[in-house]
Amino acid sequence: MKIVIATPLYPPEIGGPATYAKLLEEGLPGKGIDVELVKFSEVRHLPKIIRHYAYYRRILKAARSADAVLALDPVSVGLPAMKAAQSAGKPFVVKIVGDYAWEQGQQRFGVSQMLDEFVRTKQTSLFVRILQKIQTRVARSSMRIIVPSEYLKNIVAAWGIPNEKIEVIYNAVILEAPGTVPPTAAALSRPLVVSVGRLVPWKHVDGIIDAVARLRREGGQTSLTIVGDGPEKSRLAAHAEKKLGSDYIFTGALSHADTLAVMKSADAFVLNSSYEGLSHLLIEALTLGVPIIATRVGGNTEVLTDGEDGLLVPVGDASALSDALTRMISDGELRARLAVRARESANRFSVEAMLARTSDVLEALGHRMS
Repeated sequence: MKIVIATPLYPPEIGGPATYAKLLEEGLPGKGIDVELVKFSEVRHLPKIIRHYAYYRRILKAARSADAVLALDPVSVGLPAMKAAQSAGKPFVVKIVGDYAWEQGQQRFGVSQMLDEFVRTKQTSLFVRILQKIQTRVARSSMRIIVPSEYLKNIVAAWGIPNEKIEVIYNAVILEAPGTVPPTAAALSRPLVVSVGRLVPWKHVDGIIDAVARLRREGGQTSLTIVGDGPEKSRLAAHAEKKLGSDYIFTGALSHADTLAVMKSADAFVLNSSYEGLSHLLIEALTLGVPIIATRVGGNTEVLTDGEDGLLVPVGDASALSDALTRMISDGELRARLAVRARESANRFSVEAMLARTSDVLEALGHRMS
């Protein structure tokens, strides 16, 4: 069997789709499935409308000699990949790791609802509604939809997609050797709190800043490192300057290896999101054996068990986050116990399990079409 994979990102670009695309490229041939990747980065330099048409043409060319097309998102590569698969008469599969319309609405169009409410409410923004129609059309046109968590299966089902069409396959993570902690981050005092991610509203990095500020008011000398970039960076930097003044750093985007090095150096890794489909970062933190605090939201509860391999706190509960951080920082025995259990728990997200389930889904399509 041969499949075409349409991916929005590919290493050295960072992000879940980049990691996932490379794992499939390297692993599926061992399951008897040849892979041809079509990377959106090859057309990204073109003007907007032209780039998507050029991408469609590339996928169509590859699809003519393939058995199926797999797109790793439902909009930027999903729409042209769907059209190409239809033109070539080949089965189409899409992986959905979030609600693109909601993410864009949060960043650009004033959407303030949580995702669970958003998918059940008619939106006022025309642009958001257009994005909803695109991702729903792509999902409906696919023969199978792959999602990385039960939570996201429920979200996609809320779009009106039949449950039996949606396959849950947990993401897998292979950690490269950690790189180097930037000197400015290495110079911060201990204990050290670390958070990593795109600086967007639903990550609520300001809540982490506030929690560290509270620890300092109570006598702790906690430092903070934020790894990542995004549209919220300027606002968050100003907030940190006001609340913390010193002993914090925004590193900006780092290489994956250096990001892992910073995470590994943490006394506590904090993810304060109001939305996560299934976080690669949490799985990486588990594998590194880093003490983790995360919000009880989305796929996080499928990755962490509260009190066993991490601490879970309610979304938007500033006191709970501060209390959990105080507990984690002050209790070395707790950190050590969580770290040991985290490494054991990470085995659930093996590459072999992900590849086996993915190949089963793809081969089932091949049998249906033969």
